Amino acid sequence: MENKITVSVLNELLHITNDRIEGFEKVEGKVWEKYPDIKAEYDRMISQSKMMKNELINQIKELGGEADDSTSMAGSIHRTWIDIKNSFTIGNIEDSTLANVVFGEKAAVEAYQNALESGKLLPESVDLITEHLHSLKVSYKQFQKIEEYRNG
Repeated sequence: MENKITVSVLNELLHITNDRIEGFEKVEGKVWEKYPDIKAEYDRMISQSKMMKNELINQIKELGGEADDSTSMAGSIHRTWIDIKNSFTIGNIEDSTLANVVFGEKAAVEAYQNALESGKLLPESVDLITEHLHSLKVSYKQFQKIEEYRNG
């Protein structure tokens, strides 16, 4: 029973991670023309997300579960909303895109934090999720600083 609960939580985090990957892939090249100094960080985040995805899938399988390798409904709705919003954006779509990255990173941090605080993870999953959360917080703070610099 405990494995099923943990697998369910891990699958939710897998959806969040897939949302993150899909969201990153939607960022247009124009952003890098305006903010070339963050391209390396962004590429690192994409690689990190793919690694996290593989680790989550492996953990789910180790617990005897089946990985639901899809995105979340909320993430799909959010990406659609961003597409619609961007189609009506007059002016700086690059800044809007960067703000959406920060928003997405904050949501991922909160989801991982909630998973850890839920008490629904088996001990063997806590270390992995704690490690993922740390990486997410570093990325979130990095992009938050960039957004503050951009707005400052």
